[in-house]
Amino acid sequence: MPREGSSIDKTLAVLEALAEHHRVTDIAAATGVSKSTVHRILQALVLWGFARADGSGAYEPGPRILTLAGRVMHRFDPARQASGALRALHESTGLTTHFAIRNLDEAVYVDKLEGRRPYQMPSRIGMSVPLHTTAIGKAILAELSDEEILSICRRTGMAQRTPKTLTSEEDLLTHLARVRALGYAVDDEENEPGIRCVGAPVFDHTGQVLGGISISTLAMDMGMDGLEAYAPEVIASARDVSAALGAAVPTVRS
Repeated sequence: MPREGSSIDKTLAVLEALAEHHRVTDIAAATGVSKSTVHRILQALVLWGFARADGSGAYEPGPRILTLAGRVMHRFDPARQASGALRALHESTGLTTHFAIRNLDEAVYVDKLEGRRPYQMPSRIGMSVPLHTTAIGKAILAELSDEEILSICRRTGMAQRTPKTLTSEEDLLTHLARVRALGYAVDDEENEPGIRCVGAPVFDHTGQVLGGISISTLAMDMGMDGLEAYAPEVIASARDVSAALGAAVPTVRS
């Protein structure tokens, strides 16, 4: 935070830094705000309940932050927060765009924008889809440990949806290693015959994978190479959605 910022800028910078730093010197170094100003801001935050002094010269986030966060999260709608980034991806690709959230061992579509093509995808908002067969699902799985992945697979049974569905745990783990390396996942007619997708993970404010976004097309309309050419846009959009949901933006994989 630059020293010439407004008093509001400085206050917000100190409040944000308080999540990771607890001493005046460290907060001043992290924000670029003078120690005397940081101390004055912290005193005001303590009075308002947004900070708490621990008696040893250090400060912690105060209870009012939790109260405010609870009120906000009660009304928080991930689909509404993600709509801007999702619409931008839809406009730039012209393809059907989905946003799905993980629900235990599956994913549920919470938003869908139909592509500018003379056909419609059979997906719909509220539809549940498997994790091991879909681009969004595999993007989610790739963010979990192998132990978690195997537990999910054994609970669901890895049903074969098409001749291309991965039904072996070993094959899926190998495939997900590639997903992690690339930063995106593909569904090459693995969930429904004739439909291809590219998806990337979305993270919540805790840094945990929440779901994913994807673009979809008919196989006869576009080859896999052509669809994967959009992968950088999908990854960037997923980062934008994550940021809109309060996540620290994940580092782009090389």
